[in-house]
Amino acid sequence: MEIARALAENGARISAGHDLAGEIWTDRPALAAPKVWILKERYSGESADSKIKRLREAIAAVGAAIHILSSLDDIAWLFNIRKTGADGNFLPPAHVLVSQDEVRLFIDAGQADGQIKRYFDDLGVSVEDYGKIYGAVSALRNKKILLEPGKVNFALFNGIDESCALIERMNPTSLMKAVKNEVERENMRSVHKKDGVALTRFIFWLKNRVASGAALTETEAAERLEEFRKEQDGYLAPSFETISAYGSNAAMCHYHAEEGADAAIGARGFYLVDSGGQYYEGTTDVTRTVVLGPLRPEEKRDYTLVLMGMLRLSNAKFLYGCRGLNLDILARGPLWQYGLDFNHGTGHGVGYLSTVHERPNGFRWRMVPERLDSCVLEEGMVTSNEPGIYIEGSHGIRTENLLLCRKAERNEYGQFMEFETLTLAPIDTEAIELSLMEPSDIRLLNGYHRRVYEELSPYLTEQERGWLREATREIGKSMKA
Repeated sequence: MEIARALAENGARISAGHDLAGEIWTDRPALAAPKVWILKERYSGESADSKIKRLREAIAAVGAAIHILSSLDDIAWLFNIRKTGADGNFLPPAHVLVSQDEVRLFIDAGQADGQIKRYFDDLGVSVEDYGKIYGAVSALRNKKILLEPGKVNFALFNGIDESCALIERMNPTSLMKAVKNEVERENMRSVHKKDGVALTRFIFWLKNRVASGAALTETEAAERLEEFRKEQDGYLAPSFETISAYGSNAAMCHYHAEEGADAAIGARGFYLVDSGGQYYEGTTDVTRTVVLGPLRPEEKRDYTLVLMGMLRLSNAKFLYGCRGLNLDILARGPLWQYGLDFNHGTGHGVGYLSTVHERPNGFRWRMVPERLDSCVLEEGMVTSNEPGIYIEGSHGIRTENLLLCRKAERNEYGQFMEFETLTLAPIDTEAIELSLMEPSDIRLLNGYHRRVYEELSPYLTEQERGWLREATREIGKSMKA
């Protein structure tokens, strides 16, 4: 709508009724229609019928008669459905109209087989052709319609009759799905153990491969990590395209290595890998910066400051009502003390076998209204904790764990909240400059590493287990803690 207003000020307008590309693209292939499948309740933790009832209550609470829902992550969550796909995108293209009397799902017929249609029949959901959403919306008259303008396409929005009143606010399902239920939380604990085994085996393999002098490129390393994940039960696909970055390439925080144009990984400096997996038990997202050889003093300093920030945010305890804005300083504080910073959010919400970036929770030091990621932190929300630093032409460092928000004690001051770390993988201690760390930082790291070893070692080979024992040994024993 902002674009439409800007164009109108200059005597132009958007015409959404014409498919200009279609008029000349005579051999245009049909849109893909991957099959839809049902995410069983042992993974979702709540039936679609229950979710629809909750959504209807939210619609009524704002005085709306009907809700237009077009965001794919919300629709997949609402109906407990996903689609086939090896690219990590499991969200079926669809639109939904929800009222107190009916639910209409607009989806490509090729995606829904007999079992899926029976599933929707049992839910009381009518399944209609994907393209019919436009006519269904334009036919509405004198209705109070709940929608989120930024999550509805222009043609749909523009097609709403003037007799209807709009209630514009965030989709209610966005907050609902961000609060993981008990089944989802337990599944995510389980999947992070699996994912941690894969990443630990990869780091062990990587260090040995580089130390042996064998040739290795960034893309080859990413492919090997994917192989380790594929060995885990319930693994489906990467949750996003792996960032596999050696040396100065890691200074580009969204770097992507391409085969034939990627860097050879050598026996010095840092290698950064930001990756994740989609499993039936949830979505993972983890970053580790691995030491492969000699480091400069400033590299050790930067690595240690990033680590301190990650540990301190993980250990936060706060009163209910706080947002990520209130807590972000814990992660950036060590860097700010040295006049350093990183130019991205400290953390984002993470979906459940869905988008790896999920609203409305996040960690950010300033409000960015259009992102809608600064809500009150609720029990059950999963948020990434990923401070970093990026020195152009030199090095990039990021350390990332996922945090589950949960309740702590309640007393006369109110309800206190805390985080549980879901991610389980060793953090390289070879780059740590102990003189920069407080005793409390050292205790936090040692405690985390004890847990990593206890939970992952039973699933490793004897050789891998021996390496992990050394990689997670206590540090700083000579310092008074």
